[in-house]
Amino acid sequence: MALVKTWYDIDAAAEKFGIKEATLKFWALEGLVRSEREEGDIVRVHIDDVRLQVADMIKEAESKS
Repeated sequence: MALVKTWYDIDAAAEKFGIKEATLKFWALEGLVRSEREEGDIVRVHIDDVRLQVADMIKEAESKS
């Protein structure tokens, strides 16, 4: 049993990391983050996967500067 919340609603995950919901949905559609769907819409994402993508995004931005 997980002791930490791992699945976040799209809006909560976007707010937590200060990124756009569209970015999260893109990552989910590309298979970069696990997601849960309801009636075809992406409604939740796995926060550990999001954390990894955000870290990669930061590394890439730092390497460009």
